[in-house]
Amino acid sequence: METQRWPAEWLRSALVGAVLSLVSEGETYGYLVAQRLADGGMGVVKGGTLYPLLARLEQDGDVVATWREGDSGPGRKYYSITSAGRERLEAYRADWVAFTQVSTAIITGTKGTS
Repeated sequence: METQRWPAEWLRSALVGAVLSLVSEGETYGYLVAQRLADGGMGVVKGGTLYPLLARLEQDGDVVATWREGDSGPGRKYYSITSAGRERLEAYRADWVAFTQVSTAIITGTKGTS
């Protein structure tokens, strides 16, 4: 299956909500988040983009991270969503729906037509 190449600015605008949503489904680590973003159709999100975002979410109190030693490899940092992160995600989802409805109507030329 061919992966769609989205404009970088589109990905940047959706990435916070997508990452929070994936972390909200259960404790996870960065590489798995990147895989799930790719599998979900968002394309490859490089570590240089993903890990600073996860660090900002942690700094903002939206996720907490715990370090675990690996069983047969290097250790991993696992991320879990906080209650503040859940609140941010719910607000983000509502705002995203409103924004995409308005922008879709404008871009497709259906805004204001009856």
